[in-house]
Amino acid sequence: MTARILVVDDIPANVRLLEVRLLAEYFEVLTATNGPDAIETCENGKVDVVLLDVMMPDMDGFEVCRRLKSDPATSHIPVVMITALDQVSDRVRGLEAGADDFLTKPVNDLQLMTRVKSLVRLKSLTDELRLRASTTRNIGIEELLSRNFASEDTTPKVLLIDERKSSVERVQKMLRDRADLDISSDPHAGFFQAAETSYECVMISTAFADFDPLRLCSQLRSLDRTRFVPIILLAEEGEEERIIRGLELGINDYLMRPIDQQELTARLRTQVRRKRYNDQLRASVTQTIEMAVTDGLTGLHNRRYLDSHLQTLFDRAVARRRPLSVMITDLDRFKAINDAHGHDGGDEVLREFARRLRKNVRGIDLACRFGGEEFVVVMPDTEGAVAEKVAERIRAEIAQAPFAIGQEGKTIEVTVSVGVSSVLKGVDTVAALMKRADLALYEAKSGGRNRVVAKAA
Repeated sequence: MTARILVVDDIPANVRLLEVRLLAEYFEVLTATNGPDAIETCENGKVDVVLLDVMMPDMDGFEVCRRLKSDPATSHIPVVMITALDQVSDRVRGLEAGADDFLTKPVNDLQLMTRVKSLVRLKSLTDELRLRASTTRNIGIEELLSRNFASEDTTPKVLLIDERKSSVERVQKMLRDRADLDISSDPHAGFFQAAETSYECVMISTAFADFDPLRLCSQLRSLDRTRFVPIILLAEEGEEERIIRGLELGINDYLMRPIDQQELTARLRTQVRRKRYNDQLRASVTQTIEMAVTDGLTGLHNRRYLDSHLQTLFDRAVARRRPLSVMITDLDRFKAINDAHGHDGGDEVLREFARRLRKNVRGIDLACRFGGEEFVVVMPDTEGAVAEKVAERIRAEIAQAPFAIGQEGKTIEVTVSVGVSSVLKGVDTVAALMKRADLALYEAKSGGRNRVVAKAA
């Protein structure tokens, strides 16, 4: 695993020590000796993790972290604060500034590397989601990335898996009014509970009498539904090796007992904030895909989707020797509707036509807006004669009921012409199939409109 690590410390010897350790693991290392330089490096270069000293002149690590996390361009970069301070209040202050973790000097090599590798994995996931979301102009990516998810009023839903009653009661008391906390005392039941409920964090105790908590962590990471749910390990003093192994398996954070309430709430808030951030990015990617293949006005699929999917349906029909038919519809004299009622009125007609079209085709049929006032319906497993009947039903549905326009309740008569074609046995192509349907539509239009014409149907 390679990544670019920024080491920030005003003492050259400390910088060199961390640099040597990281280079030995084949990381690329950048360095800065003060806060402003560190911020500039993060803004201008691809940084995967920042190792940030707290005690620096002019601008200390807390302020550097706060500025990085408040800027949408750098807020997703993980920050590990490295300090000689070992007070809980210092860790809480750093976490509230947005730090992802703390390491105490002198830094343990194993802890350093496992923490850096864990954060690099998380950063890679976030980078991929950001890249996908930012590849479209249809999403306000800067507005999305600037949201402060930590300040959302929604109380996070959290699962605690712990068999010790006294420990459960302490955590419940600490998180009262700060989290919607569910409890599972059995690790097996807890696994299924985590899989069946949308939690924003799962906390797992290491203090089971006869169960390996890391096995539960591994199972949660291997299941699709829980792969991205943050896991916080609640560990005992002296369990450093188990914690390091847990970080390698993909846990996100850990707390040592006795647990401090402020540190618990701060670390939980950090994990929930990151999860909500990545969830928003995933939702944006999904929305991007939908927008790329959906017509915004009618909600039907668009021509881009038709062009890619029709070939698949055609190849499947030919390979299985099953029928497939296509109809192309065109609203008659649509320009006159736009001229008389404006484009708003025309849009209302298109939306209502799409609604009636959708109502008269099956779920397996592919209904698309081809462009302008033209629509295409692809009908798998449908003979030409049946497709012609469906087309006639749609034509009649459009003609028999006037279309409402405007808030005044005014109505207008609308008709549609339809061309139908079907896959021919032997040699045929998608282009030829669409060409026959288009010729049939032209014949319907030139023959007086408001009619259905089938070619080779």
